[in-house]
This record gives sequence, C-alpha cells and structure tokens, in this order.
Amino acid sequence: MSDYHEPPEEISAHDRNIMRALKSMQEEIEAVNWYHQRVSVCKDGHLKAILAHNRDEEIEHALMTLEWLRRNMDVWDEEMRTYLFTEGDITKLEEGEEGAEDEEAPSDLGIGSQKE
Repeated sequence: MSDYHEPPEEISAHDRNIMRALKSMQEEIEAVNWYHQRVSVCKDGHLKAILAHNRDEEIEHALMTLEWLRRNMDVWDEEMRTYLFTEGDITKLEEGEEGAEDEEAPSDLGIGSQKE
C-alpha cells in the first residue's frame, strides 16, 4: 500500500524528499514512544538504561530530521522560531506574536459577523 495520497508522478523530487523526511520523523517519534513506555515499566536497571539510551538515540534522529525540514521547508523555520526555546504559556505565543504585529487588528478576520 502506498503512502501517497496524490499521483506520485506529479510530485516533485524536492517534495518527495519532504515526504520522506516527514515519514521518517513519524517513525522516529513512534519509536521514542515505544522505548519510553518500556523504560517506564522496566524493573531491571541495566536493561532500563539500555532502553533509555535507545529512546534518546531515536530522539536524536527525529531532531536531525526536524532540522532538515527547517532548512528545506520555509514554514517549519517560521513556526520553530515562534515556539521553540521559549518561556511561558506555549498556547499564547502565537497570540503574542500576532498581537505585537497589529494591536488594532479586527477580531472578525475581515469575514464579518455571523450573528446577523
């Protein structure tokens, strides 16, 4: 079964690489989850340390892929600059960024009221 949702022959080589990176990152995050679950229940200290090491290696792989995406897909760079390595409430960072750009911005996004 294919992972493509669009005709593969219509997808550029660059976009195929982006898809490869996204799929790889998905697999790495899934592996982090599996290892983390094993670490959380393992009673043998030596095995627990090995599993934690393996989990951390998967995190490294995921972050290497994330950095590739940042360098090769503009929106990743923009969003990472907004959310990563920040302090405070993560859910309010976007609001703070948008609010800082235009304090007088209309709250209806220019689409009008639906109450009428």
